[in-house]
Amino acid sequence: MPIGLFVWLAAAPHDPTPPADASGTGAPSGEPSIAETTSPSGLDDNHEDEHSYVFRIPSGEPTALSCDEARTIVEQVRMGLAYAPERIGAEPFATSTADWLDPHGLLTLAKDAPTSRAIGKVANDLLADLEGRRQRDCSSALAPGAALEEWSKELREAFDRGRKAPGSADPRAAALEPLPPTGVAKEIALEIGRRVGAFEALHGDRGKAIGDEARRRFFPPLDKAGWSRVVLASAVRAYVPLVDPHGEWAPFDEESHIYELDLASRPPSKLWGRAVPTAIGVRVSDFAAPPLKEGDVVLEVSRVATAGLPLEQVDQLGFATTEGAASTPNAKLRGNGKSALTAVVLRDGKIVDLELAKTEEPATASREGEGLPTERIAFGEGDVLVVGIEDVRDDLGDDLAALINAERDHGARKLVGLVLDLRGNGGGSTDGALGALSLFLPSAPLFSMKRRDGTIEIDRAPAPHEHDRWTGPVATFVNGTTASAAEMIAGALASYRRGVTVGTTTFGKGCAQEYVDDDAHAGVLRLTTLVYALPDGTPVQRVGLVPQIRFPFPDTGEDGPAVHEREAKLAHSAPSWRGPDLRDPATRLDETPWPTHGGAVGPCKDDATCRALRLLGAPKRVAKH
Repeated sequence: MPIGLFVWLAAAPHDPTPPADASGTGAPSGEPSIAETTSPSGLDDNHEDEHSYVFRIPSGEPTALSCDEARTIVEQVRMGLAYAPERIGAEPFATSTADWLDPHGLLTLAKDAPTSRAIGKVANDLLADLEGRRQRDCSSALAPGAALEEWSKELREAFDRGRKAPGSADPRAAALEPLPPTGVAKEIALEIGRRVGAFEALHGDRGKAIGDEARRRFFPPLDKAGWSRVVLASAVRAYVPLVDPHGEWAPFDEESHIYELDLASRPPSKLWGRAVPTAIGVRVSDFAAPPLKEGDVVLEVSRVATAGLPLEQVDQLGFATTEGAASTPNAKLRGNGKSALTAVVLRDGKIVDLELAKTEEPATASREGEGLPTERIAFGEGDVLVVGIEDVRDDLGDDLAALINAERDHGARKLVGLVLDLRGNGGGSTDGALGALSLFLPSAPLFSMKRRDGTIEIDRAPAPHEHDRWTGPVATFVNGTTASAAEMIAGALASYRRGVTVGTTTFGKGCAQEYVDDDAHAGVLRLTTLVYALPDGTPVQRVGLVPQIRFPFPDTGEDGPAVHEREAKLAHSAPSWRGPDLRDPATRLDETPWPTHGGAVGPCKDDATCRALRLLGAPKRVAKH
């Protein structure tokens, strides 16, 4: 699935600004209003320079919503979409609701769990209640709520039996081993209980306190009404991506889950890279910010126990060191730094208390392939630089400018061409795309972005430093998984005849998402609110880019990999849209032709790269009469 293309509306601290279209009436008659946006547009997924990430310390409680809150969020989604939403099916809705409700595969997904059937029976009524088509107080959620109340009680009893009689369970292994895979819930609950009991037997009162938290988290002691609120929250989480395949809702306790933080120019700091849930906490399996160490089992952070914590909350808790934090649950992670953030870990079989000191520079997990991979290849009398771009980060323009400047005078041969290899690039930041395009199309009007009410916003490329501009030949390599912001880059260069596109038809994601706080003040929405077109008005959504030079790269076939996953195949995706031609004849750039190579291309690490490059410098055939 492509990374996507995102628009920031809600900066931190949370800004409850709703999507611009709140009418839900579709495009009005007459001419649409047009607003031009100069660089940078503010449209991106991770504009770290202009806003910071603020995540609260999760409470550890199951996500729950009242009927009014759930309906408010669903109405906001239906009104805010870039297109009129379609009716979704009850069966996929019930399946997804059950999935979101069960973080550990015990409550609804296990073989012996009766609760999925209870959700399936009321799915049609639950949908009607969420969409406000029934004048009732979401009573449809009560029946599955009652089933969950009874089932969680049975699982607690199984857990308690194992806890009281751990048998030969090894305390060290019990603390370190991942949770058992999904199967028979009562057997898993019994095994978790045994592991917790063995841990308690070794660690006394502190172990018992952690065991009590594990019991409460894995098997929440809620009544029918409480579980019905959990069902409603899970139903909302299921509803949003079904009506909008690029959308999602997350409560504030888990909002870090919906952001593409790895694409930020300065991603927020983290306590750990990957953490594996165990019966009594989460084991850090790679990257640990000091004083944590790899192999530690984190039992608490800021007095929030990690046993039984949903993975989304574990992930958010991992951001707890961002510029210091208050040490109480539900406090904002970015605080004044006056309160020390604490952690409790199991290290080498002992429970250790740690103070997580505030650092001057945020500690961040290392990212593989931090720089842009390049290959300099002989091309005729000079060299061509092929730049691999795996995703479109906020700072792509800066990185690309620095790379080009470093390579201009590098080597004995002149740099005569540049290729941006966008194969497999699922997209990312609009600011990153605009910054990259500014090096080739400075100050040019680029993309029209249409909202549901007919309003059209126009993005224009920034004006780069003169020495950062690349005036030589440029081309792009694309395939069936080139999407979104990556399609923007290739498509804009092609529209202005500035850079030829080589490869196969792209994914076709010509829509953008906005992040907004929900109107119920319960969480954050990522919602498709815009559809964009290329500078010449060519649609991208559901269409994709047709390369000017067709070349089937070996790993893609003629039509690219996983053609069934293209945007046009996604249920309920936005319709295609053709925009206005933004290209001002007075500012259009002349085509920059590629020099002939006379067959002198390569060698290349991959022979397909050489074969594609030969197509760029090949002499044009002239028809004879």
